[in-house]
Amino acid sequence: MQSNNPGAALHFDVLIVGSGLAGLSAALLLAQQNKRVAIITKRAVREGSSGWAQGGIAAVWDKADSFAAHVDDTLIAGAGLCDMAATQFVVEQAPQAIAWLQALGVPFSTEHNGDLHLTREGGHSARRIVHVTDATGAAVQATLIEQVQQSSNISLFENHTLVDLVTSDKVAGDKRGDRRCVGLYALDDVTDEVLTFSAPHTLLATGGAGKVYLYTTNPDTATGDGIAAAWRAGCRVQNMEFIQFHPTCLYHPHAKSFLISEAVRGEGGRLLLPDGTRFMPAHDKRAELAPRDVVARAIDFEMKKGGLDCVYLDISHQPLAFIQEHFPTIYARCLELGIDMSRQPIPVVPAAHYTCGGVLTDLHGQTNVAGLYAIGEAACTGLHGANRLASNSLVECMVFARAASEDIDRQPAPTAPLLPAWDDSRVTDADESVVISHNWDELRRFMWDYVGIVRTNKRLERAAHRIALLQDEIQEFYANFHVTRDLLELRNLVQVADLIVQSARSRHESRGLHFSRDYPKMLAKAVPTTLTPAQRV
Repeated sequence: MQSNNPGAALHFDVLIVGSGLAGLSAALLLAQQNKRVAIITKRAVREGSSGWAQGGIAAVWDKADSFAAHVDDTLIAGAGLCDMAATQFVVEQAPQAIAWLQALGVPFSTEHNGDLHLTREGGHSARRIVHVTDATGAAVQATLIEQVQQSSNISLFENHTLVDLVTSDKVAGDKRGDRRCVGLYALDDVTDEVLTFSAPHTLLATGGAGKVYLYTTNPDTATGDGIAAAWRAGCRVQNMEFIQFHPTCLYHPHAKSFLISEAVRGEGGRLLLPDGTRFMPAHDKRAELAPRDVVARAIDFEMKKGGLDCVYLDISHQPLAFIQEHFPTIYARCLELGIDMSRQPIPVVPAAHYTCGGVLTDLHGQTNVAGLYAIGEAACTGLHGANRLASNSLVECMVFARAASEDIDRQPAPTAPLLPAWDDSRVTDADESVVISHNWDELRRFMWDYVGIVRTNKRLERAAHRIALLQDEIQEFYANFHVTRDLLELRNLVQVADLIVQSARSRHESRGLHFSRDYPKMLAKAVPTTLTPAQRV
């Protein structure tokens, strides 16, 4: 698809940034509509967050379950901030999404009679988690990648990092009154060339921003690229203060970001102090099956109270065969590190896991900038509210991938303007790249310390001050030197950190994932936090 002219734009019908479940699903659905699709992903296609998802996909499948129960569980977890229309939409479309994956060949775990095996996770009132043992994301991802690679309508650009979106008001000679997204710039990490991509429709499926924190279950790709680029393009963002900390990340020096699935607690795992005392019943009547924010704060409390490095998750009372059948990936990884979970508890700590807020969209995945869509973790659809219910994320990816692809198919495709090539004629190579790594480390450490599981006004004020200093340094770097992936990711992380802190400072209550010592009570009325690019706290 590339032009012989190196400065010319690459033209497609739809640009998709990101290659997780949301992006791949949308690409396949659009390709079926005979759209020419480009998937732009900054690492190998397999390296997104979706492939790391262990637990599964929430959907009403059992006859004893109901849409109303799933909706109610989602609303309870979301602490009053879930959008009812979005919640009902996702819950009611979830079985169709599962059936679509079955038709593609995803090998879901089944009972002996062939029915889908359903597990239960924290916050759910019934067994409704469809899964592939404890490696659901990887199995789904592998199936979708195989389908994408077979499609003649999809072009895959691996190792291409989003630099920025291009809007019509920035294009010389474009006289349209509305601001549209008309393409993007992406850095080819192999050639160090910035390429220009042009399309009437662009879909952001870039995932979350877990790497803004020191400890996270997310892969290195989770640097908030889509959220930051959308903000710079004029998009509103919502509920960025609600960062979900997964309660149980494996605590081991050689186990970077390894998640211990929610399903371990769902199948009877108990959280213990080092002396073997079970502590969750003292914090919540639902004990280990309480929603993630409750469990994460309980662990944080116990660790600080006792000066502990970690707590322990124990499922050793279950038979070895049961553990190997239900958690083969976790069992094997722990065993590699000298932990036999069938005989001893697993050391765990909370870690940043999921960005509940993001780019504000409607039920079609549309943002407030024409021609620009956002789906998956990069988006704020209203489903998750102040806290995401376990296993609601993968199904949201698929439901909104279909909604966005259908909306794009209905939209007229305006003639794309001639986009200018990237101009780096006035910049030089950086001579102090160490500044980038130092700023990266500083950002992640103070975000963990000041904007973590428990917050205060003073901590947020300190974080805001540090962010402002970093933004000035990074903008100077960006303006004067050739862009690199490290610089682009740092620029995006600092922008997302700013949005998180702005949102947290504006919420004068404790709700869901946002807990403030200065405002420990929850207000009677739940109001989302919406920021626009022209608005500052």
